[in-house]
Amino acid sequence: MDIQDLRPALAMIDRAGEAALEAAGPEVAIRALAGACFELLGDREAHARPGALKDGERQFMVAGAFFVTPDARYHMLVGNVNFPPEQQRLMVPIDGGHPGWVYANRSKLILRNTDEHGAFRQYLKTSRMGSAIFAPIVWQGAFLGQLIMAAQARFTMRDEDLAVLVACSRVAAGVWIAHGGPAWLDASYPPRNGFYVDREGM
Repeated sequence: MDIQDLRPALAMIDRAGEAALEAAGPEVAIRALAGACFELLGDREAHARPGALKDGERQFMVAGAFFVTPDARYHMLVGNVNFPPEQQRLMVPIDGGHPGWVYANRSKLILRNTDEHGAFRQYLKTSRMGSAIFAPIVWQGAFLGQLIMAAQARFTMRDEDLAVLVACSRVAAGVWIAHGGPAWLDASYPPRNGFYVDREGM
């Protein structure tokens, strides 16, 4: 996405927002937004730069949302795109890694190169991600969760990608409430297929 041309981002938010509003339920709605971010955001040439990938690594991306569980013990993965199937319900401790930082600080976050952040923890089963962005999902002052996207190649995520993710997180808050997300979360937790990780990661 070219930062000088906002038309692709605006068109994406328009399409994804409509799909989320028309979705059959809260998780489908969140996946519509996460999937649209997955398709558009990130520097698609980042992996070709020297040092972007280490030996044995390959470029791939993931997206989704972490919602705070009713007992506020975990972030539960909802609406994931491209996570390993067994991690469909990834459960990260509420204070774990950078999702925990976003929760504690109620703030957006970009990690252009995770190697530069000693507190970064690997929660994805397949590999450590090299670049990531996080945007809080907040409704009437209540922190519900966060929309996230990450890539294996370092410096994939840029400021403009975070800006679009934040815009989508605003839409996510509204559609989550409109589709009865809190009630769905109450009924879905604890998940039968929960993939629990400890605070220090994989």
